[in-house]
Amino acid sequence: MSGLILDLFAGPGGWSYPLSVFGVRDVGLEWDEWACRTRAAAGQLTIQTDVALYPVGPFTGRTRGVIASPPCQAWSTAGKRLGLLDQPLVHQAVADLAQGRDTRERLLGACRDERSLLAAEPMRYLHALNSVGEPEWVAMEEVPHVLPLWKQYAAILRTRGFSAWTGILNAADYGVPQTRRRAILLASRVRTAEPPPPTHARTCEPETLFGPGRRRWVSMAEALGWGATDRPVPTVCAGGGPGGGPEPFPSGSRKALAAARDRGAWARRKAGTGILLGSRLEGAERHGTREYRPVDSAAPTSASQAHRWSWSLRSNNQANATVRRADEPAGTLFFGHRANECVWVAESLPDETGGGSGTVEPIRITAAEAGALQTFPADYPWQGTKGQQFSQIGNAVPPRLAAHLLAPHLGRTLSPDDFTLAA
Repeated sequence: MSGLILDLFAGPGGWSYPLSVFGVRDVGLEWDEWACRTRAAAGQLTIQTDVALYPVGPFTGRTRGVIASPPCQAWSTAGKRLGLLDQPLVHQAVADLAQGRDTRERLLGACRDERSLLAAEPMRYLHALNSVGEPEWVAMEEVPHVLPLWKQYAAILRTRGFSAWTGILNAADYGVPQTRRRAILLASRVRTAEPPPPTHARTCEPETLFGPGRRRWVSMAEALGWGATDRPVPTVCAGGGPGGGPEPFPSGSRKALAAARDRGAWARRKAGTGILLGSRLEGAERHGTREYRPVDSAAPTSASQAHRWSWSLRSNNQANATVRRADEPAGTLFFGHRANECVWVAESLPDETGGGSGTVEPIRITAAEAGALQTFPADYPWQGTKGQQFSQIGNAVPPRLAAHLLAPHLGRTLSPDDFTLAA
């Protein structure tokens, strides 16, 4: 089916990547320079612009679908959440835009966070496109606190011939190794809007007479390939701060860390008890380097030197941070601020004789690992400093969740194997 798919606030490609898997292309409108560079490197069509200023005219008469994931910083629990205070103003903007009245400038002056009003921008496009009977379908995503706004959108769309559904979906229920909850709006002129059937659950569900069962939630270990001797994880990343600051170790030590990592081996503990590093930590740390010995190397001379490590991911460095074992999905990943720095933390476990103790400093998650936990491909061409990459990853919709949301609009049916995890 022909027609343009317009992706507002397109980011680095969380919606665009699954569309490309389906053999469909969208046109993304995006302001951030580094997200635009990432999209360009990924071969995605992009207009670098302010969504609030770009005219709708070039898209009228040719738009089949509209996607929107407005910036979430004003509403997210990871930020100051001033968007919640601005919510009445955003509702007013949506109501006015739905009637063709542009009161954005006046309302923006009253907002506590200038980003809050961006959540009203999709209505400007939808109102203008509706004059020519477009689009055929709409898919929108935001943090859970935006759900009342999505309900307002849905009520307006229903008066214009759409079937509309709103609700909160957990990305883990669709094979994303992350319990990321998001407010979703789905609307269509040609089919009943409803959420896609979940493919995964907290515990595995058997097949029944009413349909296939659901697989167990995908763990971080599974998504990252842990347990394979040729893919020791977590990556030992000495890197600087979230903004891409200086490395604390010289380049030679960086190479030594990589070499030590590649010699390591990982082993899975008994079911449900986590992931262990099946190598022995030798000696004291020297200049920030860690030396790992393979499991088949000679045993250490002292029982106190033999360690096994159970790893977990801490979602940020705040007191209420979510900490999940590697054999579980991650909590919601937030990036873009030092307070939202995700790190791997290790628990030292005794050896078979009951001996062994030790410590390992927290290891910062890498952009590649974070991208994989969002279900981007391992070789996705992230652009910019580490901080800029993390910001893009944290703000993106997980591609695997997006694939399930988009499939019905594109006439596709997805099974758990049709959109594989990044590897």
